[in-house]
Amino acid sequence: MTPATALPSPLLRVRPAGSEALLAELPDLAHTLALHRWLQAQSLPGVRAVVPAARTLLVEFDATAVAPHALAAQLHACAVQMQAPQAAHPEAAGRLVEIPVHYTGADLPEVAELMGVSVAEVIARHTGQPWQAAFAGFAPGFVYLTGGHPSFDLPRRSTPRTRVPAGAVALAGAFSAVYPAASPGGWQLIGVTELPLWDLQRPEPAYVQPGFRVQFRDAGAARVHPGPPRTDLKQKTPPAPVDKAQAAIEIVAPGLQTLVQDGGRHGMAAMGVSASGALDLPAMRQANRRVGNPAGAPVLENLLGGLQLRCHGRATLAVSGAPAPLTLHDAAGRAWPLPGQGCVALDDGDTLHLGAPASGVRCYVAVRGGWQVEPVLGSCATDTLAHLGPPALQAGQRLAVGQAVPAGQLQAVQPGVPEPAPLPRAGETVTLDVLLGPRTDWFAPEALALLTGQPWQVTAQSNRVGLRLAGAQPLPRCRTDELPSEGTVTGALQVPASGQPVLFLADHPLTGGYPVIGAVARHHLGLAAQIPVGARLRFRVIAPYWEEVFP
Repeated sequence: MTPATALPSPLLRVRPAGSEALLAELPDLAHTLALHRWLQAQSLPGVRAVVPAARTLLVEFDATAVAPHALAAQLHACAVQMQAPQAAHPEAAGRLVEIPVHYTGADLPEVAELMGVSVAEVIARHTGQPWQAAFAGFAPGFVYLTGGHPSFDLPRRSTPRTRVPAGAVALAGAFSAVYPAASPGGWQLIGVTELPLWDLQRPEPAYVQPGFRVQFRDAGAARVHPGPPRTDLKQKTPPAPVDKAQAAIEIVAPGLQTLVQDGGRHGMAAMGVSASGALDLPAMRQANRRVGNPAGAPVLENLLGGLQLRCHGRATLAVSGAPAPLTLHDAAGRAWPLPGQGCVALDDGDTLHLGAPASGVRCYVAVRGGWQVEPVLGSCATDTLAHLGPPALQAGQRLAVGQAVPAGQLQAVQPGVPEPAPLPRAGETVTLDVLLGPRTDWFAPEALALLTGQPWQVTAQSNRVGLRLAGAQPLPRCRTDELPSEGTVTGALQVPASGQPVLFLADHPLTGGYPVIGAVARHHLGLAAQIPVGARLRFRVIAPYWEEVFP
C-alpha cells in the first residue's frame, strides 16, 4: 500500500523520528494499546520493534526493506481497520501486586504544594486505589502506572536529576512508577521502596508487568538509604572457569572503563529493555572483521585507553575505533610499539598496552574466535542504564578466548586495513547531520536557528546514556505543557525545560517525557560516540520536517 492509495485515519498522526523510526500518535492510551496489539498480530514487513507509550507508538524499521512514507500509509490502514470502540474498552482486571513505600521522597513537600493539599493527603491519594500497569519503558522493570487519583497531573522537573536512587517511587503527569535501578530521571520523587522491581534470578524478572494492578502501601517513614546500585539488576552468574588448556586473556588493568559489548539486545521493548550495544558500531564491526570474526561478535569497549591485556596461551587481537598507541611487552620484559590499525599476534606471557587515544574516546578490541562471555537476555552487551549484561571488567579477571565463535563462521585474518577517518579532539568542532522531528513543532521558530547556528559544548556529565550539551542560548519552546512519555531512538536530541539538549546514545532510556526536536542521522551515530568532553557540536539539518504523510 502506498500513500497515494491509502486513506488517512482520523485516529492517527504519523511523525518522523530519525533515520529509521516513525512516531504514531493516537488520541489516548486505550487506542494506543489497541493499535499496539493489532500491529503485533499483523507483523508488518520491515518493522523491527514497536514501543508503546502514553499516546504514541514508536515504530522502528529497516529502511532497506520499507520506505517511511509507505510504512506510514500501512499504519494508517491498520488504524482504519482497528475497531476504535472495542479498542477503548478496559482490559480485564489483572494480577494484583503490592508495593510497600516509605514516603520520604525529596519532592514530596513540593508535590503537596503543587496539588494544594497536605503531604498526608498526597500519600492517602497515592495509596487509595490500585493503579493499572499500562506499558513498560525507560528501563527494565520501569512500568508506567495509570488510573490513580484524578488529581495527579504533575509536571516533570525542569532539569532531570543525573541520579535517581534505585527504588524511588515517583509521579509525572497522571502516571506513577518505581525506578528499578539508579539512573537519571526527571520525575517527582515522593518515596522509596526496598522491593526489587527487576531481578534476573526470579522466574519472572519484572515484579510489575503490563496488565497487572499495583497497590501502593504506606510502610512508614523509616528512611531507606540509597546505597550502591542494586546488584540484583546485574548478571549474578560468575564468569565461567577458564580451562587451563584454553587460551585466555587476563585483564591486567581495565583503564577508566572497559565493557563487553556486541550488536545489542533487540526485541525486548515489551519488557522495557532497550538495545544498548557498542556505541560505535562501525568500529566494532571493523575490529571483528580484522580477526575474521562475524561482524557482531562481542568485543571489549574501552574508554580513554589505559587497558592492559596479558595473553595466556596464544591469541590474535585487533584494535579499532579511537587511534590509541599500542605497546607490546613480551615475557622477557622487552617492549616495542605496534601499528594501531591491524592485527596483533600474542604469544604466551605477552602484554598489550593501549595508551590514551590521540582523538576520539572509545577503542574496540576483538579476539579471533571470540571472547567467552555468558549472554544475558540473548546478548553480551553491557547496558549501563539498565544494569544488564556482564559487569565492567576488573583487574585480574580472565576471559577465555578462541572458542566462542564456531570454526565454520571464522574467515581469514585481514592484516591490511584502510586508514580510519579522523576523529574529533577536545576543543575541536564536529558537525553532525540531523533529521527534524518528531516534536519540532513544540519549539519556537528561533529554536531551529539556534540549534543549527550556535555551537554546543559537550559537558562532563556525558556518558553511554547520552551527551549532555550546553549552548550559550537555550532552545525556546512555543509549547510549555507536559509531553506524555513516548519512545525515543538512539541519536535523539531530547530537550528538557532548561532548553539544553541531551544527545541520546546506545544506553538511552526506552521512553522519555521531554520533546525531541530532532535526531542525529544514522550515518553519524558512530562519530557521535567518539566525541570527547570539551568538544563542540554543530548540527546540520539534512531533510525537511514533515508532520504528516497526508495533507
